[in-house]
Amino acid sequence: MKVLRAVLVFSFVALGSRAALAQDPVKVAPANYKVVLENASVRVLQIDYAPGAKSAMHQHPDSIVIPLVASKVRFTTPDGKTQDSDLANEAAEYTPAGVHSPANLGTGRVSALLVEFKGAKPGTAALPASRPGMAMKTLTQGPYGIAYRTTAEPTFVEPAGTKHDFDQVVIALAPSQMSLAVDGKPAKTTWARGDAVFVGRGTAHEAKNTGGKPVDFVIVAIK
Repeated sequence: MKVLRAVLVFSFVALGSRAALAQDPVKVAPANYKVVLENASVRVLQIDYAPGAKSAMHQHPDSIVIPLVASKVRFTTPDGKTQDSDLANEAAEYTPAGVHSPANLGTGRVSALLVEFKGAKPGTAALPASRPGMAMKTLTQGPYGIAYRTTAEPTFVEPAGTKHDFDQVVIALAPSQMSLAVDGKPAKTTWARGDAVFVGRGTAHEAKNTGGKPVDFVIVAIK
């Protein structure tokens, strides 16, 4: 009986530990993580850490992070191991699902967007190598998708009714004038750095560069 009780206590503690490690960052670190948009395909989080700030241990699924400033971050895992990472401004990094506690080691703020993938497994959609009127450079890729740095030329346009076979998250890198209307909703015409819009696969939309000069975005295309 004592042995059984010990086993039950150990199992309860182990389950509690795993549950604690699997905490949602928005719940355990609301000062550092805020939801920008969420749907059945992705959740996009805004990340903000003041100099010296550290958050509670939490979990992310497979994700792509897009830093909006250069920063240095220390990631601590549940086993106590640490890894220091230099995050380059406007780069992107694919990160597999895992549990960690980040700390800002720099003298400036950590500011980034995190695109979390919700699918139980990666999709099978073919992702584009090029798009008319848009220069594209692959920043990072993984099983769920690819992050491109893109520049929409002044003549860039996608006519009404345009559809793609993949989901995409469009993230502005600078204040700009770009008209993007999704599924008949009012168009977003003015963008600030870090603004993000989701365009679902098979969803009719239209887009046009209305500013008369090249516009830079990161586009995360999801299989």
